[in-house]
Amino acid sequence: MRVLGLTGSIGMGKSTTAKLFMEAGVPVYDADATVHMIYEGEAAPLIEAAFPGTTVNGKVDRAKLSPLVVHDAAAMKKLEQIVHPLLGAYHRKFLDDAEKSGAPVAVVDVPLLYETGGEKRVDAVVVVSTNPEQQRERILAREGMTAEKLDAILARQLPDAEKRKRADFVVDTSNGLDPVREQIREILAEAVKMPQRRP
Repeated sequence: MRVLGLTGSIGMGKSTTAKLFMEAGVPVYDADATVHMIYEGEAAPLIEAAFPGTTVNGKVDRAKLSPLVVHDAAAMKKLEQIVHPLLGAYHRKFLDDAEKSGAPVAVVDVPLLYETGGEKRVDAVVVVSTNPEQQRERILAREGMTAEKLDAILARQLPDAEKRKRADFVVDTSNGLDPVREQIREILAEAVKMPQRRP
């Protein structure tokens, strides 16, 4: 089985692309959804112990947690030390299940793939991209998003041009869904022929 790492900066259309991989019958691991799940489960008491007052009714309240970690690298590191081992266990189980199901390709959707060294744990990287104007327009249309928040998020992400340069495949989402479906078909055909890179 080949494992593709799916990544892309905020507003590039990564979630939509992940859905289209699923539509093509590919098992997809969603790191963000898993974070949401553990924030409502086993991570909550650990996060509350490390960051008192950040949970409500036994669930992590992102609005309370975010300001404590967004501009504080040490706090972000502390949070990651709690979350990453839990995510790792779900990630391994996903890959085991996908392998057992006989899937030729599986996708792991990880927003900060390059930023966390995740490209070493996949066979190839798919970067989702669009033009900067479309990106800003998509993000600023989100509820509660401001230009300042957007700049803080982008500052933590590897620039899109750098991601595209390091990618094995680039999916361009600027022209609607059908071209993306076509690109996914091509990637899946190519991926099965690639050598396995992950350890």
